[in-house]
Amino acid sequence: MKQIVIVGGGAGGLELATRLGNTLGKKRQADITLIDANRTHLWKPLLHEVASGSLDTGHEALSYRAHSSEHHYYFRMGRMIGLDKHNQTLTLAPLLDHHGKEILGERTIHYDYLIMAVGARGNDFGLTRVREHCHTLDSAQEAEDFHLTFLNRFMQFSEAANQQALSNHTAETPPNPVRVAIVGAGATGVELAAELCNAVERLETFGIRAIHPASIQVTLIEATDRILPALPEALAIKAERVLTQHGVEIRTQTMIKDVQAQQLVTENETLSADLLVWAAGVKAPKFLSNLGLPTNRIHQIEITPTLQVAGEPNIFAIGDCASLLQGEGDQARAVPPLAQAAHQMAATCAVNLQALVNGQPLVEFTYRDHGSLLSLSRFQTFGSVLDQLFKKNWMLEGKIAHWAYASLYRQHQMTLHGFWRMLWILLDAFIERRVKPKLKLY
Repeated sequence: MKQIVIVGGGAGGLELATRLGNTLGKKRQADITLIDANRTHLWKPLLHEVASGSLDTGHEALSYRAHSSEHHYYFRMGRMIGLDKHNQTLTLAPLLDHHGKEILGERTIHYDYLIMAVGARGNDFGLTRVREHCHTLDSAQEAEDFHLTFLNRFMQFSEAANQQALSNHTAETPPNPVRVAIVGAGATGVELAAELCNAVERLETFGIRAIHPASIQVTLIEATDRILPALPEALAIKAERVLTQHGVEIRTQTMIKDVQAQQLVTENETLSADLLVWAAGVKAPKFLSNLGLPTNRIHQIEITPTLQVAGEPNIFAIGDCASLLQGEGDQARAVPPLAQAAHQMAATCAVNLQALVNGQPLVEFTYRDHGSLLSLSRFQTFGSVLDQLFKKNWMLEGKIAHWAYASLYRQHQMTLHGFWRMLWILLDAFIERRVKPKLKLY
């Protein structure tokens, strides 16, 4: 029986494991194994909501172990550190518990077909102290860490304001606002800025004294000439208008030269902030360039249109860790590192792996851009949806755009759970929103 091993349980990897488990695994045509360093999965586009407290990971996270038992694949927890292409084996690092004690030693796993789906992280662009001084939102754990730091900072702010009011009843000057600087004005940075403004307004309603919208000062920093450089300019203009209305300071054409403790150094000045968030660019994990596979300058694995690694017919790569150019000559464009691309790659890869097992020809992947949607918390949702038939972008705004944005996550859930269970999950979420606080305070 063929051994199919998937490394990485993000959007693409988990959807692929589910599709293959429900077909090849269920029919006992192949053993499907999914490997991830974490116990649970959370859809990455939701991480800015986790960071602000708008979303509870305890409610939304999916257990790989429980899911695998229902969808005919096997889950192994671990982190890949080596690859032996000749013997078709991969190596997992020793597994440590939360105290740093070794649970399992180094392990070797055989594969007939290997799929790399390890995703990507924020790109520090060679600034060595980014990870030391900045929060990043590359995982649920990092988003949770920022959320707790954010809450603690506002507890300090509230206490300082209360002490000032007690010692001086005239209280002519309130404490300085909590300053948050976000580097990178792509979708993640823009949506996070809006969510943080919303969170502070929620904190006020929960009775935390002296908290009000002016208690936070968010600065959004972008190296290019506008925010949301990868999206249509019309969306960027709308987003900028909403953000500035809620007090967000936007600095474009601002390149970060160095990062220090609570400071960002640019060409012309040093910006100070209580909390620094790095949400600029993406690059694949560096270890991918040490596996003997063809990679580009940001460590993405170079693949062919069938999603196979160049020169390696038994190894595939999908999602943010894969590099694929589509188009001819000067018109060639890389498939963007987006959730919709990972979703489409997972579907095509599943078809091709089933074809290999059954001795059928492979199909080539074609990325179809369905448009862009942006949610600025409860303030506004808008976007553009590409009509494939008429090749036209339709602009959406308000409730329709909000429903379309929410449907992206529901589509992911439907792939993982099926239509009927997705409806039960939707009902559960509907009830949850009405019986629990609208902001996570722990």
